[in-house]
Parts: sequence; structure tokens; C-alpha cells
Amino acid sequence: MTDAAEQKMRFLYALRSKGVTDARVLSAMEKIDRGLFVRGLFADRAYEDMPLPISCGQTISQPSVVGLMTQALHVGPRDTVLEVGTGSGYQAAILSLLARRVYTVDRHRRLVREAQEIFRKLDLVNITALTADGSFGLPDQAPFDRIIVTAAAEDPPGPLLAQLKIGGIMVLPVGQSDAVQSLIKVTRTEAGFEYEELRPVRFVPLVEGLASE
Repeated sequence: MTDAAEQKMRFLYALRSKGVTDARVLSAMEKIDRGLFVRGLFADRAYEDMPLPISCGQTISQPSVVGLMTQALHVGPRDTVLEVGTGSGYQAAILSLLARRVYTVDRHRRLVREAQEIFRKLDLVNITALTADGSFGLPDQAPFDRIIVTAAAEDPPGPLLAQLKIGGIMVLPVGQSDAVQSLIKVTRTEAGFEYEELRPVRFVPLVEGLASE
């Protein structure tokens, strides 16, 4: 077995052992090479189950958390998904193999540019990446079947809840940035919103406004 094949097997085994069992999610994570999204000093650690630093003081989440969040979203092939916090673009790339359309927004222009380059290389034509303040969502494209937020807010942002379709699901970390955060799954019903706590996590805080770069 080649080193690359063995690396991939270990990567998928780590995902399964952490509870990522959905076949569609595992298949998407097998196809999207995390190594493309990690540059510089940490490139050789791309296949380890750990978060890593990327540009603009942000991080690429550990693969098992990406897998568990994606699994909790229950993305269908006809769904339109909004991702708040493009970061490296890794999460959006995985979602693009599961959904009909993915909109991803980030407050850092540089991250959006770098992610767009990778999406073009991989020919992921169903992703639209935009520089925007994600705490307001994307009202022009709303409502969404699924929303995923990859930065922690103290409460689920009101504009995002409003942009979720009836029957839609949002997955996001909630809590103080320097304390314990919980990964929450929000389902919008005819009667309102149902909340389910999934697991403790640590994410960078959700910051309003656009960054300078």
C-alpha cells in the first residue's frame, strides 16, 4: 500500500472512530483532499485529526468536527446550504459534493480569494464564495435548507434563524469564546425552533463587520 493510500485509510478510520458514520459524508471527505487546504509549516499535518492555523489568524477545524457537523446537517442532494465562515474552504468543498448549491461567506477577503482558487482547481462549480458579514447571513439568497456556522456566537444569530426554511437545519457552535462552547443543532418547525445539544467544541468567535484584508 502506498503512503498516500495508508494515510487516507488512517484518516477515514479516525473519522469513524469519532462517530462520523454517514456513508455520504465519509465518501465526500475521502474525495476532498484536506492537504490542498493546509499550507506552509503545517502542510505535513493535514491528515491528522487536529485543528490547524490558516491565514488571517483563523483555523481549519479538525476533520472529525467537520464530519460530525456535516453529518448533523443531513444535507440532501437538492439542498441549498449557507456556510458562515469560509476559512480555508475545506468545509464548503465537502458540502458541495452533498448539496445542490453552497453559498459561503467570510469577513476576510484573502480567505475568500484563496478558497475560490482551490474551488476552481477542483472544478467545484456549485459553490459561490463571497466576502460578507456572515452574522447577517445572505438575505438575497434566503431562505436556505441548511445553514452551518463555523465560528462561535453567544446565541444563534437572529438573521440566520430567520433565513432558515421551515424544516431546515442549522448547526453551529454557541457559547463564550474563551469558555466552553456547545455544538447546537437547530431545526425550524411550523411552531418555532427546536434545539439539540450535540457535543462540546472550541471555535474562533463569530465577529461582526468586514476585516481589513
